Amino acid sequence: MNAPIPLEEAWEKLFALAAPLPTETVAADEVAGRWLAGDLLARRTQPAADLSAMDGFAVAGPGPWRIRGESRAGAPFAGKIGSGEAARISTGAACPAGTAAIVPIEDAALDGETLDAPHPEPGRYIRRRGFDFGEGDRVIDAGTRIGPAQIALARAAGHGALEVARRPLVAIIECGDELSADPADPHPDRIPASNGAMVAAMARSVGAQALRIGPLPDRREELARALVDAGDADVIVTTAGASVGEHDHVRGALEDCGASLAFWRVAIRPGKPMLVARLGPRIALGLPGNPASAYVTAFLFLLPLLRAMQGAAGPLPRPLALPLAGPLPAGGERREFLRARLVDGRAVPLAERDSSALAGLAAADLLIDRAIAAPAAHDGRQVPCYWLENGRIA
Repeated sequence: MNAPIPLEEAWEKLFALAAPLPTETVAADEVAGRWLAGDLLARRTQPAADLSAMDGFAVAGPGPWRIRGESRAGAPFAGKIGSGEAARISTGAACPAGTAAIVPIEDAALDGETLDAPHPEPGRYIRRRGFDFGEGDRVIDAGTRIGPAQIALARAAGHGALEVARRPLVAIIECGDELSADPADPHPDRIPASNGAMVAAMARSVGAQALRIGPLPDRREELARALVDAGDADVIVTTAGASVGEHDHVRGALEDCGASLAFWRVAIRPGKPMLVARLGPRIALGLPGNPASAYVTAFLFLLPLLRAMQGAAGPLPRPLALPLAGPLPAGGERREFLRARLVDGRAVPLAERDSSALAGLAAADLLIDRAIAAPAAHDGRQVPCYWLENGRIA
């Protein structure tokens, strides 16, 4: 029987299979949640001129100043102000030529068209031309995930469309004689299928399209047929059937379809029966059937794989160090990912650790990463955690 491999080795083998997907050009307004395929260079300078950061007066030289006109956003002052002269100005409006500083309106004293105020220091309240970025500057790095701020930056830099990887298609196959597709099915010997919907939502959260198949009965030939039928998918995910029980057929069905196994069994808890294989041009992931195990292995393997295929610069989840609320015992022979809640900035491990428990999984904000043979951790000790974005607000 294959010995479980360390998580880092499993990641290395997984990413060796993750060929980048073809790219496509998409309107900048529509690329939220996707990854930029190449460095984005500014096509213009921002701001294109010196601008006022305040409502007030653009002044030149020492005061008092004679007001000569106005500069508004989109309607700049036409001309130059000389020493002892000023122009009314709005926030974001272009500074007239000759402007030395801006006098905020609340500091100004007006007598007709004469302005008096304390003399401002040179450059005060002026946003200099190009302080944000200049034409030709790299404004977004390749591999960056595009969010609302990046969309705004891309548009400001002169880009109405961006090059991103096409969305991967993930086929998710649920296995189990005990599963019912209808959550309202009252049959006492069945349970509602939930893993497929959960994994599909996780895949969509990183930009993938998801196709659900099943639930299928525990029959090897039906699973093999489903693997073949998912031919257009970039990634195939199965839930349940990846272990060594009499009714676990994922590995055998993959072999029947000509798949080559990359690895099987990882030294983690929950999720040890996890497997990854190459099936023609597709990558197949066999996740465990218990919901917490399926969630953790999808979080650690499926989501990083989908990010990598879309060109993410950092496909792995990023740990953050948080203090523990309460002690933890020493770690065991497998790397453990403990469900926890975030309360007042501290990680609170959940008491229920059974891999079949969904209520605890839905309550979790974090996974605490406990290394193999980790020493016992006392209350307040910093531990590495992964944020789950599970929908609960702490």
